[in-house]
Amino acid sequence: MAQTPSTMLPLGTQAPAFALPDTVSGAVITLAQVRSSKATVVMFICNHCPYVIHVKEELVRLARDYQPRGVAFVAISSNDVEHYLQDAPALMRDFATASGFSFPYLYDESQNVARAYQAACTPDFFVFDGDLALAYRGQLDDSRPGNGKPVTGAAMRAALDALLAGTPVGDDQIPSVGCNIKWKRG
Repeated sequence: MAQTPSTMLPLGTQAPAFALPDTVSGAVITLAQVRSSKATVVMFICNHCPYVIHVKEELVRLARDYQPRGVAFVAISSNDVEHYLQDAPALMRDFATASGFSFPYLYDESQNVARAYQAACTPDFFVFDGDLALAYRGQLDDSRPGNGKPVTGAAMRAALDALLAGTPVGDDQIPSVGCNIKWKRG
């Protein structure tokens, strides 16, 4: 299983806008619609990545724990579905429903949104403050498939707790690692 790290978009970067179809509702969802005045979590994931499968239950728990506190969550898949059929929108809908996602799961067919965020892997996490300035990017926690460490979401939870408390998140952030985004060929 090859590991690709996050590119670590510079802190303070403004969240790039997007308008993408939600594979569950069928509606086009924009950043302006999902953003929160407290914190907004943008996650690049996909259906088949073993790193995503390893953490998907914690993603559901994170949303369950933090959405009532005013944190917005959105997941985006940017994989090339021509060569990775298991990431097709209909299967994204099934994955989101079966996993119990309480947040939109958007399809970035053009891959332009992934490029705008400099997303490199699945999962790749970006946490923006109430002004949509990047406050955290990096790992969910220290757990990886096969390393025996529990999936806790500790790094993401610490970042969200700091934002909600109005305290600095801190610059010592560890890149996420996962499967590379499956870019279109040619």
